[in-house]
Amino acid sequence: MESAALTLEPIVPLPPDWPKAPLAAVDAMLTAPGAKFEMDTVEIRGVPTRVWKNAPPTAAILARLARLWGDRPFTIYQDERVSYEANYRATCHLASWMQARGVGKGDRVALAMRNLPEWPTIFFAAVSIGAILVPLNAWWTGAELDYGMQDSGAKLLFVDGERHARLQHCYDKLPDLEQVVVSRACEPIEGDAVALESIVGPCKSWAELADIAFPDVAIAPDDDVTLFYTSGTTGNPKGAVGTHRNLMTNILTAGYSVARSMLRRGEVPPPVPAYKVGLLVIPLFHVTACSAGLMALIAAGGTVVFMRRWEPTEAMAIIQREKVNQTGGVPTIAWQLLEHPERHKYDLSSLESISYGGAPSAPELVKRIFQEFGALPGNGWGMTETMATVTHHLGEEYLARPTSAGPPVPVAELKIMDVEGARELPVGEVGELWAKGPMIVKGYWNKPEATAETFRDGWVRTGDLARLDEEGFLYIVDRAKDIIIRGGENIYSSEVEHVLYAHPAVTDAALIGVPHRTLGEEPVAVVHLAPGMSTSEAELQAFVRERIAAFKVPVAIRFSAETLPRNANGKILKKDLKALFVGEQAA
Repeated sequence: MESAALTLEPIVPLPPDWPKAPLAAVDAMLTAPGAKFEMDTVEIRGVPTRVWKNAPPTAAILARLARLWGDRPFTIYQDERVSYEANYRATCHLASWMQARGVGKGDRVALAMRNLPEWPTIFFAAVSIGAILVPLNAWWTGAELDYGMQDSGAKLLFVDGERHARLQHCYDKLPDLEQVVVSRACEPIEGDAVALESIVGPCKSWAELADIAFPDVAIAPDDDVTLFYTSGTTGNPKGAVGTHRNLMTNILTAGYSVARSMLRRGEVPPPVPAYKVGLLVIPLFHVTACSAGLMALIAAGGTVVFMRRWEPTEAMAIIQREKVNQTGGVPTIAWQLLEHPERHKYDLSSLESISYGGAPSAPELVKRIFQEFGALPGNGWGMTETMATVTHHLGEEYLARPTSAGPPVPVAELKIMDVEGARELPVGEVGELWAKGPMIVKGYWNKPEATAETFRDGWVRTGDLARLDEEGFLYIVDRAKDIIIRGGENIYSSEVEHVLYAHPAVTDAALIGVPHRTLGEEPVAVVHLAPGMSTSEAELQAFVRERIAAFKVPVAIRFSAETLPRNANGKILKKDLKALFVGEQAA
């Protein structure tokens, strides 16, 4: 393939003596023998792999170590404040309750709820007894949640009241499901479901729970721990099987990225991570929030603040009240904070960093975060199959290369391969991105063919088209898979197209993404109708909305009098369809 365009120049003037230390020298210093970020090489599924030597071996050990933070606030949600000690006690009680009901190593425990204080408690209770936690997308429809339950074979399901109302008609059709636990029920619980509060009480009273023993279960770093669902371009969603090592790798990765950035600007990283308050607004059923965000904050004894739903004014009030140091998730969040007309009414000076990933972002956004908030912008690259972070970009490094996703962390390896996957391409050439490291998941749950296609000798074929520069910085050029990323949420074209095809009037359909200044992209569709049939844009949108999650519904639909253009292989030429939406992209 042709080489990509040259990197953009820095978007703000950087200090003339920056960087004060070469990247290679910083890496060598931070990963030296005896250093916090020392590396080791271990065999993972028969493949020698670099790992962080000092990462916690398992999530169960992290849960026990977190108790050392004592009465420090762990989670804040509205007027509910849960300390690390209180969360630890609730975790032990809930784990004991699960074990008493026969839940053990390898069993799947599903969790479908919005970000609430009980989410991490349920998570750690399940994984500490060796169970596999299945975080289901809380935005899915009942049918989509039903699929996740059927595919995972979960025997225990935790839901909040909203998800219970959406799913309860499916419970009898799930042969593996043995028990449903409902948190914050919207109405009296009927049937065999039980209230979470009847097991551990409301979260405000967790500090009063008796101090009981932490579960004693033998768990190894490469044992299964999570099943995060990620959609492919065809067929149903796939469950990515993550291990304890995958999950714990992000803790050292996050710390390393901050230390590298400090050394590059001439500062000395503190021996102990500073206490931080993070406003976590992206859902915990995403690996970015759960693995890259939550795990790193816990290891550093940070406080996690949740919101019921994202709302800029409320977020600014929280940042001011709780003195939030870091937030982000997707570019939309940063844009809405920057451009809100009431921003001047709030003290946002505590913000130190605003990081995001999962959606394209404009260099202008990077510049404005730095200039208007005085905060360090950050981004990175990862995917569900990498349990989040593989590359990380922070501060001046990001300002210097605003179109890059950053260099890989030292335990990760990247290479650019030709389309056939047979030859590694030279520096600067565009091809398919492959990634390797201790963050790469085992494969797909019960899908051996898809696993064999995507995972090769420790490497994951990402499906992203990318290039690397001379220093190893990654530039994502395009997505080989037909994925549209709207505000951080993946929309897989084929899934929406299948729903459109199900409409009796539609005989041809294509979903494409158009640029959106704050969301990154939005989905739009082009359809061709059967002769003599008619429908409207609004009717088709309603048809789609009834069958899949609302964020996947095309924001605009155009009708083509002819069948859609195709190449010689019969594939729709989507690039030719984008001209129908020129000038109509949302600002």
